[in-house]
Amino acid sequence: MPRATKLNRKTEMENSNLANCPREWMEDRRRFSFLWERMPDLRSGVRPSKRVNNVHENPPVVVPTVWPGVGKGPAGNGRGRGLRAMNQGKISKPLGAGVGGRGRGGLDLPGRQVVAIQDELVVHKSAEKLAAEEEPSSSPIPERVQVGNSPVYKLDRKLGKGGFGQVFVGRRVTGGTGRNGSDASEVALKFEPRKSKGGHCGPPYEWQVYSNLNGCYGLPLVHYKGKQGDYYILVMDMLGPSLWDVWNSYNQMLSEEMVACIAVEAISILEQLHYKGFVHGDVKPENFLLGQPGTPNEKKLYLVDLGLASRWKDASSGRHVDYDQKPDIFRGTVRYASVHTHLGRTGSRRDDLESLAYTLVFLLRGKLPWQGYVGENKGFLVCKKKMATPPETLCCLCPPPFQQFLEMVTNMRFDEEPNYSKLISLFDDSIGSIPTLRPIRTDGAIKVGQKRGRSLVELEDVGQLKKKVRLGTPATQWISVYNSRSAMKQRYHYNVMDSRLHQHVEKGREDGLYISCVASSVNLWAIIMDAGTGFTSQVYELSPIFLNKEWIMEQWDKNYYITSVAGAINGSALVVMSQGVPYTQQSYKVSDVFPFKWINKKWKEGFSVTSMTTAGVKWGIVMSRNTGYANQVVELDFLYPSEGIHRRWETGYRITSTAATADQAAFILSAPKKRSADVAQETLRTSAFPCNHVKEKWSKNQYIASICYGRTVS
Repeated sequence: MPRATKLNRKTEMENSNLANCPREWMEDRRRFSFLWERMPDLRSGVRPSKRVNNVHENPPVVVPTVWPGVGKGPAGNGRGRGLRAMNQGKISKPLGAGVGGRGRGGLDLPGRQVVAIQDELVVHKSAEKLAAEEEPSSSPIPERVQVGNSPVYKLDRKLGKGGFGQVFVGRRVTGGTGRNGSDASEVALKFEPRKSKGGHCGPPYEWQVYSNLNGCYGLPLVHYKGKQGDYYILVMDMLGPSLWDVWNSYNQMLSEEMVACIAVEAISILEQLHYKGFVHGDVKPENFLLGQPGTPNEKKLYLVDLGLASRWKDASSGRHVDYDQKPDIFRGTVRYASVHTHLGRTGSRRDDLESLAYTLVFLLRGKLPWQGYVGENKGFLVCKKKMATPPETLCCLCPPPFQQFLEMVTNMRFDEEPNYSKLISLFDDSIGSIPTLRPIRTDGAIKVGQKRGRSLVELEDVGQLKKKVRLGTPATQWISVYNSRSAMKQRYHYNVMDSRLHQHVEKGREDGLYISCVASSVNLWAIIMDAGTGFTSQVYELSPIFLNKEWIMEQWDKNYYITSVAGAINGSALVVMSQGVPYTQQSYKVSDVFPFKWINKKWKEGFSVTSMTTAGVKWGIVMSRNTGYANQVVELDFLYPSEGIHRRWETGYRITSTAATADQAAFILSAPKKRSADVAQETLRTSAFPCNHVKEKWSKNQYIASICYGRTVS
């Protein structure tokens, strides 16, 4: 059965003038009382996936000749590879080894390791594994170059330097009369050290990509490659200015027609790249170059720098790569990266198109709302801002096609095949009817017969989007998770003050109930008690200290383990510890950010996440050994990771822990070691505590398994 989502929001297109630009993106959006989702019954596989008036002309571009991917743009807009992801703006690090009673576990004390989120160049070890930043080689660049069967080239002027190495003009010593191709008198020589800081000594990963893609439409040709001395060397076509250079030469503002032409040709290039099974991974103005000035290709667009390219389609099976999320890995450029890239999700075709959307808006408007963030938390803040900026706000100064494009690409599923033809057709009315007069050549769209009449696009109803993957209004709500099981007794209390907590707990114990989960909202408590926990004894502490170390260690010595925990905005915490659990060792961590790096380390040591909570911006994560889980994954989002949760459900995972701050929501999903009867699971998001919905669920033998209060989307 498909998931059901009660959604009562209508997306409206905004006018492109400033007067109609919304002051705050929350305006003109409806808030809803609740939103629930249900896991599908079948989980055997993954779901299948004219000319505008008053448009000024752009005169010929006159800027210095440059070459791909080096020395372009401001220092803060380089590329970051293998950096900590946006949610890891500050990484908490244990101050020492854990301590615990009777070998029962380590306590990771809260500490902070500052990791700056910078737009720097680092390199791959392979398509999947990232290495450290490239260490500059002290060896001199050879004055003459010959690799493989190439002609001899004499080193000329330097074009630029980046994290991948250095690029020079190579002038052919003998022969050579053309401007492009293997017979060109001048080529671009890209030098990369044979030994990197990370110890990688093989050919650059980019070589593998070019071997698969050389000759692909819109990519520069690689004529020769090889090693000489201490360097790997690529011999490539010389190209002209980047779109960043062009943008600067036009006072940092390009015309609608020029940006529309860029959109059409860029989509065509990405379509051909995607057809080959790759995604680029770093789409931005600096990586789009024009041909050399004074040549027939001076208005032709090229996409360069394949150092971050990866496969979206498995080379052997031809199937889409599997979905995953690793929040501690970031690949790309912070300003233009898709939100999925920020969140550490596996790259797919939608990410290239989302980055292109940001690139187009930047070229048209001259600025993006998330520019200006600096410091160690930059990536976190940029991603948060991207997800809090709806298309009508981001594109309020742009013609309608750009907003439509952004809405379409940010609404794509992970494995969805883009409708490139439809995307291109959005810009038909923004482009002149005579191809030779266009500021940018649009050969790609013409060659593959993609250009279609605007009327056809209207018939397909561009404005009517399918079920949304990401779009929505950020909200703070209750998130409750329900499991189907045999009938049992369950009780809930909410809006409980500190002074009333003991009364409710004791009454539950008299009735044979134990606390199964707790949560907090506005410094008040919610308690779920039921008869199906299997606990034999239970203690709890309400403390002004967030996870009181002394009390927890004291209970560990008495063979109690943490089974539920909740934190309040004021920093206080409710910790519940129980006997009768299978755990043999336990550890917990307090962190200013979601500590995925620590969680991943503990996973490798045989621990599993068994409880989570937050207090203000702090996270508290409890991990235990001997849990009965074979594997765990995390879903972390600034809104609500609906698609990710459904994909995990389809592969046999179930939500076992939830927690949320005012900014982010985290879900731990677990796969059991022993496959028993399939457990159906649903999630519910409500503005108020879901008391009426809980009773309805009970009538269907569905019981609360986890609950928290924090960031979602309505």
